Amino acid sequence: MFGPHLTLDFYGCDKKKLSDKKFVHKILSEMPDNLGMNKFSEPQVTEVPSQGQNSFDRGGITGFVILVESHMTIHTFPEDGYASFDIFSCKEFDTRYAADLLMKRLAAAKVETNFITRGREFVKHYPRSEAKAVEIALRERNPRK
Repeated sequence: MFGPHLTLDFYGCDKKKLSDKKFVHKILSEMPDNLGMNKFSEPQVTEVPSQGQNSFDRGGITGFVILVESHMTIHTFPEDGYASFDIFSCKEFDTRYAADLLMKRLAAAKVETNFITRGREFVKHYPRSEAKAVEIALRERNPRK
């Protein structure tokens, strides 16, 4: 597989934390280190203004951090005590640890997890195994006639 993609939906979160831009920035800044990943850039975090009571978007915080391994994103909905967090990486990571750590940090009552294996076809052309990559490169440079 090319990479795991973990999606996390947190319910019953601390509404004050979900409204705090600095808190959300700190989570995005620390999570890569916690999972053994590397930040390519500093996290970008923005406040999303409320569009009113009749709108789906009642405001919150949205942020992302680009990783050498891929990316992490978060979207908070403070009024609902809800946050979504995605981690996509070309590096394996402990998905249970990631979910537990974020659940604790967000003071969530419940988490829903979904795991997707991405790039199954891609890995046929770009394998993780160094020996397999060398084999493919040599075959491409010296095709049999």
